[in-house]
Amino acid sequence: MRAAAETAQPFPATEAGAAAAPRPGSVEALVGEVRERLGEEWPPRVYRERILPLRTRAHAVPAAAKNAAVEVQHTLLGIELKVGRRRVSCPDFATARYLSVFARAGLTRVAVPYDITKISRLADELESAWQRTLLLADHLTEGRAPSFRARVRSAALKEVRREIEEAGAGTAVPAFNQNTKQRTPRI
Repeated sequence: MRAAAETAQPFPATEAGAAAAPRPGSVEALVGEVRERLGEEWPPRVYRERILPLRTRAHAVPAAAKNAAVEVQHTLLGIELKVGRRRVSCPDFATARYLSVFARAGLTRVAVPYDITKISRLADELESAWQRTLLLADHLTEGRAPSFRARVRSAALKEVRREIEEAGAGTAVPAFNQNTKQRTPRI
């Protein structure tokens, strides 16, 4: 009996015959693994590297209560972002989608690119990064207790919120280039 226990593998063998890697045990380790696996698609990294270098303006998003629904609505007055019971009028659908990602994260101030032609692409990147973060957190905790899965998911979202808040929302008004002369300088 003792000999059989000593020769048993500590991890179940996979089909290829190799031992499976151990599962990270703590919530912090799993959040770190989510960040590492997403790499350039980690939402705060997308925000820092692709949004903040652009000319942006700070925009306020209504604070979402816990488990508040975030919806983009088409009304007779235009496009609105509804966060819980509060509504924010948006100039276009892309801006509403962009702001909805940050509203889901629970952020209240974010940087919005001044160039509206770039918002749609950035909204796509942020939405896919957001969904991948949630899916990866669920995938890494597969087979665990529901309470542990919920803790990992909320810790990952808390880390996303913290890193984006650290990056900041930029200035309220973007800096404009005051040089408007269109003549070529004479030599």
